[in-house]
Amino acid sequence: MHIAETVSATRDAIAAWKRAGETVALVPTMGNLHNGHLSLVREARRQADRVAVSVFVNPTQFGPGEDYDAYPRTLDQDSALLREEKADLLFIPSVDEMYPLGGNKTWVSVDDLGDHLCGANRPGHFRGVTTVVSKLFNIVQPDIAVFGEKDFQQLAVIRRMTAELMMPIRIVGAPTDREEDGLARSSRNGFLTAAERPRAALLHQHLQQARNAIAAGERDYRALEARLARALGEQGFQVDYFTVADAHTLAPAGPQHQDLVVAAAARLGQPRLIDNVTISLLNT
Repeated sequence: MHIAETVSATRDAIAAWKRAGETVALVPTMGNLHNGHLSLVREARRQADRVAVSVFVNPTQFGPGEDYDAYPRTLDQDSALLREEKADLLFIPSVDEMYPLGGNKTWVSVDDLGDHLCGANRPGHFRGVTTVVSKLFNIVQPDIAVFGEKDFQQLAVIRRMTAELMMPIRIVGAPTDREEDGLARSSRNGFLTAAERPRAALLHQHLQQARNAIAAGERDYRALEARLARALGEQGFQVDYFTVADAHTLAPAGPQHQDLVVAAAARLGQPRLIDNVTISLLNT
């Protein structure tokens, strides 16, 4: 596995593969890799000849009081895991490499899609995500980029950005990788205490309850949201949102919408957990 710390070294490696006629898949990450990330790497391997993985904790997607400084950085472990998965390139830029002119003055922003769900509680977050992802796309120029469906809003925003800016990149959404009890794998799960960890699985269970209720005919989505958010609160969660949304616009869903995502974000102790389930009423 080739390790590159600079934009120029990364471009040189990619250019050699492209000259050989090989396709390239990119998996952008912030490191502290776990099996959820590795499932994306495996999907990338299925999709392309070469797999590039970036590890960069992006400061512009963290808001005031968020956990940028505390975000775990485990580069040695990450490198070992990626070698086992036979990734071809690991790109590990510094903040100065990614933001060489200092304070960023150029931003990529997707209107509307970033205003709902996590965007409503984390102003500027998705502007930071789309800006750094567009930088990574410009550096690597992949044929394919793989993102996890756990971050449903992020995936939707990046798909819209890629389509509207006419980037010649196919965006692949990979299914959420879960623990045996249903908890979505996340780097932030490591912040759960031993007492909190079993309760964390309740987030996914309540999302499934919502999906089952909708499949059974429930259409008062606001009442459903309130009921299940209250139930999570009684289990010790601090709920940011529990929302039934239109899967295309991410706006709150009404009875006229057919493709739905039930998404939730909640703190349990220190970590903020997110998860979602989807449902198509055309199939119910």
